[in-house]
Amino acid sequence: MNILNVKALGSLAILPLVMAALLFVSAGSLDYWQAWTFLAVYFVSSLAITLYLMKKDPALLQRRMKGGPFAENEPAQKIIMSIASAGFIGLIVIPALDHRFSWSHMLPLAALAGDVLVGLGWLAIFFVFRENSFSAATIQLAPDQTVISTGPYALVRHPMYAGGLVMLLGVPIALGSWWGILVLVAIIPVLIWRLLDEERFLARNLPGYLQYQNQVRYRLIPLVW
Repeated sequence: MNILNVKALGSLAILPLVMAALLFVSAGSLDYWQAWTFLAVYFVSSLAITLYLMKKDPALLQRRMKGGPFAENEPAQKIIMSIASAGFIGLIVIPALDHRFSWSHMLPLAALAGDVLVGLGWLAIFFVFRENSFSAATIQLAPDQTVISTGPYALVRHPMYAGGLVMLLGVPIALGSWWGILVLVAIIPVLIWRLLDEERFLARNLPGYLQYQNQVRYRLIPLVW
């Protein structure tokens, strides 16, 4: 096994442990079946995509390994990703606190529907990765990058953001918290800021992107925006 694959699997192993620590410490108990189910869905989905990239697209796996605020080149994106990272932590912690203090009540079936949303979000992201080997974790251009206009990119200009929003919506629901959805509401403007800033970057630097914008009208949701 090469170094890239070892790093990818190592990072994949650490993330669920960190998420589990945030969940169960905030919940004050291990008796939180929604959290266990969510972690299983999240980890299995992440592992499946990682194994796919290890086999089919190591270059994209390498690009996905470099993410977060400190990996961004644009100052605005450093700010955006810092806020988004804090928001993701909030999506984990607030539902766990909700569970601990019983701020809201959600039926078990609704929580399981949240797990389905998490899985569907990851599935949408998988289709993006399969179609676009340039979908890095940071806003950048590869030397040989071209405009991708097929597959999910024929429907919306930012299908990975669309899939990510479905997944993020599923997180607080899967964890059994209505209050957690308010965290997502707070995150959405930041994600839209990132999306618009990315579009400006690509329009300036990627040949053919302006034509693609004219070809595919909608950014995130078909027939809406």
